[in-house]
Amino acid sequence: MSDQCAEIKMYSDYKSPYAYLAFDPGFDLEQRYKVRVRWRPFQLRIKGKGERSVYSEHKVKYSYLDARRWANLRGGLVIKGPLKIYDTTPALVGGLFAETQGRLIAYSRSVFDRFFRRELEVDQPDAVAAHIASMGLSETAYRDYLAGEGMRAYGLAQEEAASDKIFGVPIFVFSGEPFWGHDRIGLLEHRLTEAGLALDGTRAPSVAPAARE
Repeated sequence: MSDQCAEIKMYSDYKSPYAYLAFDPGFDLEQRYKVRVRWRPFQLRIKGKGERSVYSEHKVKYSYLDARRWANLRGGLVIKGPLKIYDTTPALVGGLFAETQGRLIAYSRSVFDRFFRRELEVDQPDAVAAHIASMGLSETAYRDYLAGEGMRAYGLAQEEAASDKIFGVPIFVFSGEPFWGHDRIGLLEHRLTEAGLALDGTRAPSVAPAARE
């Protein structure tokens, strides 16, 4: 077995409660396996009220109920349902910008947390820029990135998602195999163990199903 790390892609969107639940456990895989997790932004397309069937409305309400139950098990995570449908492009490009500054994880944690507390409008560039400035990063550099290279990088990420046949979040992709949902991390860990990537002392966990979107 080579000492070189294998790659896991993690497709994510800041408006998804399940992507929120998956974010830290996803990156924690790097502590237990010989892997590198590569975050990829994906714009989750959600229909608004009046565009969904009554059954879809029931599903949305259940999804947030279920996400809150999982969050309660973790402790400290607040998940309030958003009051509108968000185009998270400004925040997702912000993630790509933070990644160029070595701050992706801290940025993403704070964006998820503030969004699900209804404290951050992730579809507004000014709000995202102010949040980036609050982290000690350059608001001007973010705005320049959003106006140019950031949107190109974001577009390439959406093309990559189409090539990977991504349809929701969170989706992990390992060696071409997709794992949809934060509850599928256990299955992914079994696959990593089978591939000989577990670090000493790591055991694959038991697998329990849960809802996803």
